[in-house]
Amino acid sequence: MSTVESLVGDWLPLPDVAQLLDVSITKVHGLLDERALAALRVGERRIRSVPAAFLKDGHVVESLKGTIVVLSDAGYSDEELITWLFTPDESLRGRPIDALRDGRKTEIRRRAQSLAW
Repeated sequence: MSTVESLVGDWLPLPDVAQLLDVSITKVHGLLDERALAALRVGERRIRSVPAAFLKDGHVVESLKGTIVVLSDAGYSDEELITWLFTPDESLRGRPIDALRDGRKTEIRRRAQSLAW
């Protein structure tokens, strides 16, 4: 298991994401293309999957897309940005993804923007 796989823990294959969001698999691919979600190939079978924490109450975490875009613009690959979002940060008292899920997007975006410099 890779470092990012163990950091994230719970992964959802794309068909499961479609089911949880109540959309077609094509729509999930669209969310990936528009950077509202990020996915990696994980597990023994290398199935393209999304971290389960990217979803909350049947929706994509609201502030995730903008954060993914900022990190991508800073040159982060999907693996790097997922690793950053799931790496505990003492100054946050948790992980950036948890802060986003709690609605603390301004703080996380500010940190993400500083990575571009």
